[in-house]
Amino acid sequence: MKTNKLFLFLAGAGLLFTSCEKDELTTLPEEEALAINSEVPESVLQKIAALHFNPKGAEVGKIMLPGGGFEKTYIVEGDIALSASQLNNMSPSNIQDKQYRTYNLVSNNRTINVIGYTGGSQALTSKQRTALQYAINNYNALNIGLSFTLTFGTNYTPYDIVVYQTTNGQAGGVAGFPSNGNPYKYIQIFNGMEQYSVDTNEHVMTHEIGHTLGMRHTDWFSRQSCGQSGEAAEPDGAVHIPGTPTGYDSTSVMLACFSANEDGEFGSNDVTAFNYLY
Repeated sequence: MKTNKLFLFLAGAGLLFTSCEKDELTTLPEEEALAINSEVPESVLQKIAALHFNPKGAEVGKIMLPGGGFEKTYIVEGDIALSASQLNNMSPSNIQDKQYRTYNLVSNNRTINVIGYTGGSQALTSKQRTALQYAINNYNALNIGLSFTLTFGTNYTPYDIVVYQTTNGQAGGVAGFPSNGNPYKYIQIFNGMEQYSVDTNEHVMTHEIGHTLGMRHTDWFSRQSCGQSGEAAEPDGAVHIPGTPTGYDSTSVMLACFSANEDGEFGSNDVTAFNYLY
C-alpha cells in the first residue's frame, strides 16, 4: 500500500491466491470464492469498463448460496458480484466518486435486517460472529438514515442480508451492489479468515456490507492498496462526494486490499461519505 510491496502467489487445486505486504505486514486482496466457468466476453468487459470498474481480472463464476445452490455472476475488482442485468441497467453517468459509490443505493430511512448463517459447513465461526456484531455496531454508530439489526440462524429468507462462510481456504469475502432500493442479499466470508484476528474479520465484514449499500472501492481507479502502480483510470463519469479527499485514502475501510492487522473501524472519510449518502 505504501512501501515494501511484496506479491506472493500460491497455487493449489487450480486456485491462485494473491497477497501483498503493507508496511511490512501481509496485505490480502478481497478475493473471490467462485468456480471459474469461462473467459469474460469482450462485450461484457467493455460494459464493465464503461461503468468505471477496473476490468482487469474480471471473472465469470458461480457464487455458492447458503444452504446450497449457485448464482451465476461476474466478479470484478476482486470481491464485487455483478449480474448481467445489473451491468445492463447501471448508468455510467451516475457513478460517483471519493469515497466512491455506485449509481444504485439502498432506499433511505429504513431498518436493514441482517442474519449470520449458522447452518452446516457454511455456518459462521465464533470469531466471525463476533466480527459481524462489531461490523453492525460500526454501521449503527454512524447514526445515518439506515439502522441495522442482527440475529443468527438458518432461516435467512425474510432477511435483507445473510452473511455466511465459504470453504475455499482463501482470505476475504464477496458481495454485490443494491438493486431496486434493497441491499445485495448475500455476503460470503472465506474460511481463510479464521487465521486472522477478530478486528481483521470485522474489517472484511464492514467492507462487504459497504458494497451491499452501494459503496465501491475507494481506490477503484488504481488499486494502490494492492500494490499496483497507482496510475489513475479514466475519471470521466465520476463525481466527487463532498467532504472527502480526491486522492488516495489509506485509512478507508473500502480499499480493495486489506492488511493482516486492520482495526476494523471506518476511516473519517468513510464516515463523511456514509453521512452524505444516507
